[in-house]
Amino acid sequence: MLLRPKMPDAAALPIAQTPARPEHHHAPAACSCAHAPMASAGRPVSPLVGRGASAVAAVLVVGVVLTALLATVAVTAVSVSIAALVLRSVLNSVPKR
Repeated sequence: MLLRPKMPDAAALPIAQTPARPEHHHAPAACSCAHAPMASAGRPVSPLVGRGASAVAAVLVVGVVLTALLATVAVTAVSVSIAALVLRSVLNSVPKR
């Protein structure tokens, strides 16, 4: 049998209670001129989504760059140590000839 992961049940989110405010509804004044629609007073959701995606992209790019730098340092250290061993071997064999 294959292992099948089970997702936990979603916990109920608490509902914030706001004090009741009296609301005044006024009928718009009837006029014959064309008005531009009013902008919403709420905060837009799309910039928050854009920020989240750009933050994830930035973290991924930084991670790739740091990993590449670490690999470069490791390869350089290995090549320098091999060159040092070869050079030491060549220099030690010169007096014996």
